[in-house]
Amino acid sequence: MTRIFEDPDSFVADALRGFARAHRDEVRLVDGGVVRARPLDSGKVAVLIGGGSGHYPAFAGYVGEGLAAGAVCGNIFTSPSTAQALRVAHAADAGGGILFTYGRYAGDVIHFGEAEKRLRADGIDARTVLITDDVASAPADSIDERRGIAGILCVFHIAGAAADRGDPLDEVERLARLAKSRTRSHGVAFAGCTLPGADHALFTVPEGQMSIGLGIHGEPGVRDVAHQPASELAVTLAEPLLAERPDDASRAVVLLNGLGSVTPEELFVLFGFVVDHLESRGVEVVDPRCGEFVTSLDMAGVSLTVLWLDDELEELWSAPASAPGFRKGTVAAAAPSAPGGAPGAASPPATPGSASRNSVPGSAAPGPEPERPPATAAAQHAARVARELLHAARDAVAVEADRLGELDAIAGDGDHGIGMLRGVTAAVGAADDADPAAGVREVLQAAGEAWSETAGGTSGALWGAALVRLGESLGSPETITPADVSAGVSAAAERIAELGGASAGDKTMLDALLPFAEALASEVSAGASLPAPLAAAAEAARRGAEATTAMTPRRGRARPLAERSVGHPDPGATSFSIIADVVAQAAVAPEAVAPETVAPEEAE
Repeated sequence: MTRIFEDPDSFVADALRGFARAHRDEVRLVDGGVVRARPLDSGKVAVLIGGGSGHYPAFAGYVGEGLAAGAVCGNIFTSPSTAQALRVAHAADAGGGILFTYGRYAGDVIHFGEAEKRLRADGIDARTVLITDDVASAPADSIDERRGIAGILCVFHIAGAAADRGDPLDEVERLARLAKSRTRSHGVAFAGCTLPGADHALFTVPEGQMSIGLGIHGEPGVRDVAHQPASELAVTLAEPLLAERPDDASRAVVLLNGLGSVTPEELFVLFGFVVDHLESRGVEVVDPRCGEFVTSLDMAGVSLTVLWLDDELEELWSAPASAPGFRKGTVAAAAPSAPGGAPGAASPPATPGSASRNSVPGSAAPGPEPERPPATAAAQHAARVARELLHAARDAVAVEADRLGELDAIAGDGDHGIGMLRGVTAAVGAADDADPAAGVREVLQAAGEAWSETAGGTSGALWGAALVRLGESLGSPETITPADVSAGVSAAAERIAELGGASAGDKTMLDALLPFAEALASEVSAGASLPAPLAAAAEAARRGAEATTAMTPRRGRARPLAERSVGHPDPGATSFSIIADVVAQAAVAPEAVAPETVAPEEAE
């Protein structure tokens, strides 16, 4: 368990602050993560890595020569937001383009993917290489569905070394994809990890057993087997990697990774047997590595990674690297400099994850927002209703946060409850801080952006985008009818499906949202006022969430643990149902009367 912390909610920000102070000659804290203390030379590619925190030395520890130019750091086991990725990208950009590379997880794909789109729209060439090295998370014929674990380090170093020697973006991307295609990992866990402030582990392993195929976000393995002695465990870990050995591969980089609480001596014991087995199968081990490379807080577990070398990859792997969490060879020392080239200039203070866009050193100040006409009386009334509903949603989520986390921990990382609470709390704050004369479009945009920024993760991205789309759909007309509300809900559902790539039956939030939207549209089309349709829609959402109990997940982190998930409802669908229920209940209150029933003079 985590024994040293000030406040669980500020654990990541506090850790990054201390990390940056401990390594001030190498990294600089920026809003959303860290970048190199000495900026890249003009024209070089900026390799950016990132993901949730709790994996040190990933991700901040891999910022340095021969590795990344910057790292985007989310909350514990939670993908960073789009805004964080953009701020770090602007801080690291040297004019040669941006290469995002990270392990394939749904929230990371959504947030980094959106950041890539926005950078491209701003004229910055940005690319992405997803890392999919975990052989236990999907079969070989579905390799693009695999997740990334400790093999991410291999891709980080190959891409970073290529960028530092001056390769153009096309070449850096190609070499990163080559490294990704020849990297495989396999892991086991002996005990789960505990989130800061929690009093129990996210999962447990039965006595005398070990869990094969662990994730790095507190997910349990795909199956439990009897504990094995070191010689047998070496074979268990290595054989799936050997099964996918390229025909031309005889040399390999080998990394044995501790997940957080396995002692160095235990790792050395296992590593000896790993090398014995690989050499017996004709593998020449190049640059052996044994230690902690991608951890999972205090998880007791290990993973084995093999990078199958060819001539190109071997040349790049042999390049020097110097970062707080990984060093090899000799890198020429250089005085740190602030943006603009002033050696030794002090770094401005920053809080990772805050919403200030102006905190990116050297970035252009955002232009003024285009002026909009004042919000109509109907839009202002709808904004007041939206604020009240957000407050009700926050209160309901606060009551259910622990249950949602426990539900998520069955086949995920256990952070859904706390992530939802962070997100909706931030949305409430942003809505309350909005101009009192603002309309529902502006209030929901502020709330959605705050939700996405603060919560991170898949649910943060989806809820944030949904609120923004709902506000856009409602707009600022003279009247807002039940049909307008129904159309807005449908638009929000379409946005979630577009962003997350899921559909009905995938065991996601959509399995509650789509029935809600359909029931609402049906009741509204019959001419009913909002309270009755919302009640019917909430009931449809409840039934939809319950129906996910029998489903097998086909998206997100629960997919590799599909069997564990069956028999339990989806956390995302459940949390949507909870919010739908309180929205329906609040709709019967006098202050929640549909805007079109309020005369303009009453709405002033």
